[in-house]
Amino acid sequence: MELHQLTVHEAAALLQSGAISARALTDAQLVRLRALQPDVKAYLHVAEKQARRQAEEADEVLSAARRDGVLVSPLTGVPLGIKDVLSLAGQPTTCGSRLLKGYMPPYTATAVEKLAREHAIFLGKTNTDEFAMGSSTENSAYFTTHNPWDLTRVPGGSSGGSAAAVAAGMAIAALGTDTGGSVRQPAALCGVVGLKPSYGRVSRYGLVAFGSSLDQVGTLTKDVTDAALLLKVIAGHDPHDSTSLDVPVPDYRQALNPDVRGVRIGVPKEYFVDGMQPAVEKAVREAIAQLARMGAEVEEISLPNTEYALPVYYLIAPAEASANLARFDGIRYGQLVETGNMWKNFRETRGQGFGPEVKRRIMLGTYALSAGYYDAYYLKAGQVRTMIKADFERAFADVDVIITPTTPKTAFKIGERIDDPLSMYLGDIFTLSVNLAGLCGLSLPCGFDENKLPIGMQILGPSLGEEKILHVAYAYEQATTWHRQRPDI
Repeated sequence: MELHQLTVHEAAALLQSGAISARALTDAQLVRLRALQPDVKAYLHVAEKQARRQAEEADEVLSAARRDGVLVSPLTGVPLGIKDVLSLAGQPTTCGSRLLKGYMPPYTATAVEKLAREHAIFLGKTNTDEFAMGSSTENSAYFTTHNPWDLTRVPGGSSGGSAAAVAAGMAIAALGTDTGGSVRQPAALCGVVGLKPSYGRVSRYGLVAFGSSLDQVGTLTKDVTDAALLLKVIAGHDPHDSTSLDVPVPDYRQALNPDVRGVRIGVPKEYFVDGMQPAVEKAVREAIAQLARMGAEVEEISLPNTEYALPVYYLIAPAEASANLARFDGIRYGQLVETGNMWKNFRETRGQGFGPEVKRRIMLGTYALSAGYYDAYYLKAGQVRTMIKADFERAFADVDVIITPTTPKTAFKIGERIDDPLSMYLGDIFTLSVNLAGLCGLSLPCGFDENKLPIGMQILGPSLGEEKILHVAYAYEQATTWHRQRPDI
């Protein structure tokens, strides 16, 4: 096996035994990255010097650990990609936007800092839809990332750069963010594992905010074991983030049990809809049947307010975006366009700096929050959001996890939906509810369609139910071989 094909836990075993060095592993990743970047375009910025310096430091830590007979973190010496909406001191953080071109944050996001403390290695910042607004990474102001399984297709979004990097072997694993499915959807389209933790499980400090009540830092990995390892490191309370939960963090690897006998699985009828790609439905239903053969108890359930998730999300998320992006005016943040007139400066800075999707969402959100429309739109959306959350609470009183498709279709062609926002938004129809309810969710591969494109299955758990979804995902993964498939690139 070539070094770029290793998982986190495989790399950790080799690094800790001394079979390979962090420098050799990092060099192999950088060679792979340079070779594929012109085609895949997964990275906005590659930090070769920093990565090599971190590798040398990691090798010193590993050498001392072997000499003293002590254990180190499984992330020590492992090269990772970081989505470019997470701050990393000394490295550009552009959020995929021209407005922040060249911006160098003075601090590091907590989730990234926790990985740095474990001596993980950061290869660079991965591409993203501008300010994480999009489902295809076509909304990046710089370039579109390409799906490693078919370079004519999108990788999903907004964490498409991270998902494509992991799928193509351009990073051992990566961090992404998930506001309405932006970790799980690209994970499904790129054939990797995407984990969206419960709201508050991982600190949002240092994450450039899109929707503050929805955003969550997540992981993109080659298998479920790696997802558990990364979550263990990045999870936990952070005094810098008032929304992070002050609760113990389990050792998630202990939840990785292949025995699912007696586990209660709910299958919501509302998630198998007309217009869904037949191959997707077939693959997900076969995966559910596989779990049933392994001893899980499967039952159909109902989440009656699912149909309202899309309109609710596209009122709440743009409203929060409108408020969060008000700071990008060229004075507080962003590159100022000088015109000689204060108000014209403001208009030109935002008009030239923001792309069309960001402008669309700012206008939608500002309208929903405006006088005369707040009660009819934003307030009503908040009330329905509570109903959606209550649906899940009732369901989780009877089942341990819920299984659905991650996306209604596999990866679509680049440019196919860019001028049809509604069609693009419908791609997230199965993932939005999880963010609205603050739950945890995971997407993992469960098959391929007729074009040999990956299909993702979504496993949902209650708030702080990450151990449950990791358990079921691991059991399914160990009984199948989908996660071992790699794109021929």
